[in-house]
Amino acid sequence: MSLLNLVESDGLSFLQFSSLSESGLTHGVFSRHGGVSPSPFRSLNTSYGVGDSEANVAANRQRFKEALGVGTLVSAVQVHGGKVLDVTEEPEGDLEVAGYDALITRCNIGLMIQQADCQAVLFFAPDRRVIGIAHAGWKGSVVGILGETVALMVENYGVDSARIKAAISPSLGACCAEFVNYRQELPGWMHGYQVAPNYFDFQAISRAQLVEAGLAKENISAAPICTRCSPDYFSYRRTKTTGRFASVIGLACGS
Repeated sequence: MSLLNLVESDGLSFLQFSSLSESGLTHGVFSRHGGVSPSPFRSLNTSYGVGDSEANVAANRQRFKEALGVGTLVSAVQVHGGKVLDVTEEPEGDLEVAGYDALITRCNIGLMIQQADCQAVLFFAPDRRVIGIAHAGWKGSVVGILGETVALMVENYGVDSARIKAAISPSLGACCAEFVNYRQELPGWMHGYQVAPNYFDFQAISRAQLVEAGLAKENISAAPICTRCSPDYFSYRRTKTTGRFASVIGLACGS
């Protein structure tokens, strides 16, 4: 079985991780294709904060909700910080909350992260049927957003961190992750993940942070796709004015 599968549904294309193929669990990392937004957000832009119309974004979100069978969607107005929200009740309708960069829940909802080079890391704890998703750009990596997400899953739900499955979405690859001011921006321990002068492997950094948080190495998957190199994804590094693609995970209560 492939570790990563491409799914086509009603004009949308999205990736699914074999490691997250569980009863009652749905997820997808969507490409930029199959939506209604015009250039430069063409076409499946999922962000209200980049200049696209609200009607376009709402229509795009509805398309991927239907593709995954998600009823209610919770997302975050991401700030590249370290705060994690536990969504303890299903909201009456779709909800976007400010000030958070990760979400966890065991409710019958979908959790979404918006991206244009940053990582989305999807979490599933099979022992407690808890899901999570985190937005991890370089600033999020510096403040430890992935460890904070795991810690809250453990604290609030008694999750065994060694059993958590994590999947890292397409994101800025080591080939394109140039940080000319890394000595000022990145802590010293990250400097060891430099693969060429000023270039860093942030997927490897995320793997290390997840292992430090208690995950087993074999439970961590990653998509080997650079968003700056691939025209199938929005990339801020490639085009400053651009849309955001979506990573979504959802779990049915009682499943």
